[in-house]
Amino acid sequence: MGTNLLIAGPPYGHVFSSEKWRISSLIEGLKGGGVKILFENELGVVDFYLSNKSTILYVSECDIIAGNSYKRKLVRYRNTSNSFQELVLVEKTKLSEQYFPAVQKFVVFDLGLSLLPVSGQTGASQLITHMVLRESQENPFRRRSECCLLDPLVMGVVQKVPGVGRVRAQALLQNFSSIQQLCNATPAELALIVGKACAQRIHSFFHRHTATGS
Repeated sequence: MGTNLLIAGPPYGHVFSSEKWRISSLIEGLKGGGVKILFENELGVVDFYLSNKSTILYVSECDIIAGNSYKRKLVRYRNTSNSFQELVLVEKTKLSEQYFPAVQKFVVFDLGLSLLPVSGQTGASQLITHMVLRESQENPFRRRSECCLLDPLVMGVVQKVPGVGRVRAQALLQNFSSIQQLCNATPAELALIVGKACAQRIHSFFHRHTATGS
């Protein structure tokens, strides 16, 4: 990714997109949602770069079915984007569903990245649009200190755990600042924050694929 892009980032309400997405339903969906697209050739392995210093890598159904080459791209993404909040969008379809647990394990447990499943490019465009428009509505001069721990991308992942709403997710992320820390937390540590029942659900959610995913 070019140095100038790293420093400046896209304006609010805009997204930097890799040129390879120029003709795609994902881009059409973003435009339809009111997001302004700036195409760049200097994003490297990154697919999208948002104004809140978040980057997105998209793993398609074809990437997953084709074999393990997507893993090398994910490793490069983790290594080159570590000054940003990194999110991986993974297509979870009927064809790719059987591979999803292994992909999830590699992304979340092995690389420590945030993962969100999407049904396809339409679902991805809706998610990115929501993130961009929400960020642009915030006051850009009110930059938070502690709230950097409550990144909307990580919040979205945590709130996918059954029974964990926004309040519990905020409490968890004030104590565990990343998905990796949550994965490593014991049920007893989690219970101190959200209670025993919810702690067990959280622990099961993050560890349910560890036996079958390897």
